[in-house]
Amino acid sequence: MSTAPKYVTRIARLPEVFERLTRHPEGIALETLAADFGVPVAELREDLLAFYTADLGGEWLLSRPDVLEFIGPDGSSEDPGTAGIVRMVAEGPADLGVEYVDAGELGLVYTAALALLDIEPDNTELGEAIDVLAETMFGEASGVPDVRAWNRLLPALQKAQRAQKAVRIVYSRAWDHGVTDREIEPYRLVQTRRGWEVDAGPADENGQLRTFLISNIRSVEPLERGFELPEDLGARLEEKRATTTVQMVLPQSARWAADFYAEKVTNVSDDEESVVVDLELLPPLDRRVGMLLLAAGPDAFVMSPRELESAGVVLAEELLFHHSS
Repeated sequence: MSTAPKYVTRIARLPEVFERLTRHPEGIALETLAADFGVPVAELREDLLAFYTADLGGEWLLSRPDVLEFIGPDGSSEDPGTAGIVRMVAEGPADLGVEYVDAGELGLVYTAALALLDIEPDNTELGEAIDVLAETMFGEASGVPDVRAWNRLLPALQKAQRAQKAVRIVYSRAWDHGVTDREIEPYRLVQTRRGWEVDAGPADENGQLRTFLISNIRSVEPLERGFELPEDLGARLEEKRATTTVQMVLPQSARWAADFYAEKVTNVSDDEESVVVDLELLPPLDRRVGMLLLAAGPDAFVMSPRELESAGVVLAEELLFHHSS
């Protein structure tokens, strides 16, 4: 049985928390709200503050004071670090506070919520909250995709993995341009911050296994050909997912990009405008760092290793050439 990473679970429950708060305009005691979701009060308080705090101009200076409010028993505002009651200030249940969230943060919450829905497909409240987030991002309700179908090919790959049968896939490449058609041997399915991925053989000309994003797979065709798992599969998979530490400076508003692209994020230092982070990144390093830099904006840059400093410029030039040709 797969389980959602703790990080994903904590972010993905926020849409449900927001929806619950909109149904109680007078506010809810944090103790009650935390008990409803089965989490410690301190953890829920931390998640709410982390989501609504972007530019820290002081210990508790919220950048979205018109959305979330921490209050005391008499209804007056109190220090968010100690207040016992939280309430939504935005009017109307359709807002859920998301109109005040920048695209990066909203996308991170939406992606994490989708990942949790894979684990809990019967979670009706989560599904409804995701629909509201989707409508906010995509516009009219008729344009909202069926998020439960995004990983529709996962069961076919799970079946092939259990039976040790090869499959033919049509794949939109993540790090290069174009679509490819290939046969793969699904060795392991893993859920990451980017969604479901499949580590697969056969090995390439360099003896390396391949990893495919299931969200990029367009079709899966079961084959009769079986396969045997390599004897050293564990070691090869560990090598495949070995990370490299990259230190970067990011604007505070782009911290979501680090969380999305990195396997692990360690804060080194920060101030009101930016944060220095050590990122554990999977290969291909140049493409992954390039995508992160483009997502984070012009104020982001690499501190080390120095050979990755130009990854964003190189990728931008390549994309510009590709899409203008």
